[in-house]
Amino acid sequence: MEFRPCIDIHNGQVKQIVGSSLEDGGDLATENFVAEKGAEYYAQLYRKNGIRGGHIILLNPASSPYYEADRAQVMRALAAFPGGLQIGGGVNADNAAEYLEAGASHVIVTSYVFCDGRIHMGHLDKICRAAGKEHLVLDLSCRLKNDCYYIVTDRWQKFTEEKVEERTLDMLAGYCDEFLIHAVDVEGKNQGIEETLVRQLGKWRGSPGRNAVTYAGGVHSYEDIDLLRSLGGGKINVTIGSALDIFGGALAFEEVLRRVGN
Repeated sequence: MEFRPCIDIHNGQVKQIVGSSLEDGGDLATENFVAEKGAEYYAQLYRKNGIRGGHIILLNPASSPYYEADRAQVMRALAAFPGGLQIGGGVNADNAAEYLEAGASHVIVTSYVFCDGRIHMGHLDKICRAAGKEHLVLDLSCRLKNDCYYIVTDRWQKFTEEKVEERTLDMLAGYCDEFLIHAVDVEGKNQGIEETLVRQLGKWRGSPGRNAVTYAGGVHSYEDIDLLRSLGGGKINVTIGSALDIFGGALAFEEVLRRVGN
């Protein structure tokens, strides 16, 4: 288990939001925290503490008037911690190389691969070739529907027909280096983790030494970290956003690092 930090960019600013509140229309979201500092500050903090593998997510669509401001934040963060951060949000086969050349260790992809409600194998092959399997993270962020967790796309607003389950993980494992999974229904709510989802992820055997899995969503106490470790068998990495003191929350950044044991 490792701590994987995050930098979420919305409307040109570092923010923590309630994931299920995000809307493209009007670039709206319920905000938990809006930073006074830029993305490079957080990148430098993570670099100073030797925490690699964190993700930067652009939360505005490419059509948004804020998109270029989001990208400017991303580029400053990548320059501040070259090789230490992953980048997601609007990534596709045409722009993946740009982010890798700018210093991203990995690119994170959801909507480009899970389009029209299904896995688009042509796009998956293309992004895998463009980025290289060793630099690709597949974001299987999901929401609960009919007692199953379905992958959601387009900034978590659209359900696909694909479930987060062993079959899906097994099939996709050969195309990527890691999986990132936001539990969108609890993301940013500080009400606890999605226990059923974590149990499912913990049962997945995967391949030894391959396909790290990072969970994000709902961690709001030190006990949640212990619960995630227990339910996930110590195999699942954790991202904490709104609950951290660096984002206005109650959990001390240094104490989280000590407890997770990075």
